[in-house]
Amino acid sequence: MSTTNGGTAEEVYPQLQVVAQYIKDFSFENPNAPQSMTSNEQPQISIQVNVGANPVTGSDTDIEVSVKLEGKAEIGAKLLFHFELDFAGIFRIRNIPQENMSAVVLIECPRLLFPFAREIIATTVRNGGFPPLLLEPIDFVALYRQKMAQMQPAEGTTAQ
Repeated sequence: MSTTNGGTAEEVYPQLQVVAQYIKDFSFENPNAPQSMTSNEQPQISIQVNVGANPVTGSDTDIEVSVKLEGKAEIGAKLLFHFELDFAGIFRIRNIPQENMSAVVLIECPRLLFPFAREIIATTVRNGGFPPLLLEPIDFVALYRQKMAQMQPAEGTTAQ
């Protein structure tokens, strides 16, 4: 292996490795079955997405990132189904500049987890007696920007 500045190439280049991925918490409710499955009306579907991250205890390089998806389908006031999924992964991150770390953790890691969470939801909704719910791709860059904007104090306000 080649060296750069006395270190191996592995030590110098940025690295993002998926160590593990798993369901932390999952709930699916089909409270009005079987009556809810006989409607020909198009349901109203709403989805909420949250991304979180925490360092793994005892490690300088491992971070747990979770994608929380909550959704429901309704026709009028009648609930067809409701789900909550907390899908997480352990990521080993090395040689990323500190100023780029939050973007990697809150954009790239969720982007790697999302296809697996999407499949879990689609399969579960199908197994609940409905057509599979195929979630649209999520713009994790926009979510990141929104989160960063919320963390910064509003412009024009001063502390009193």
